[in-house]
Amino acid sequence: MAEEAKTLGDALPREMARVRDQVMPAYQAIGDAGAYGLHAIRGSLDNAAKAMAEGDVAAMARALVDLQGYQA
Repeated sequence: MAEEAKTLGDALPREMARVRDQVMPAYQAIGDAGAYGLHAIRGSLDNAAKAMAEGDVAAMARALVDLQGYQA
């Protein structure tokens, strides 16, 4: 079992990697049918990266919850 992240600063990058490495390939694999989902995922990843770059803790928390909603 993977070690659970203890802080938002640990959890958000880990969740971003999960979505990028596990969820996005599943959407890519279904071709055109996954295009809308990929667009949404990219937007969520962009929002998460922006929140981290700006150090906006509230936006980081929202981004984490948003990313956790994506499943492969």
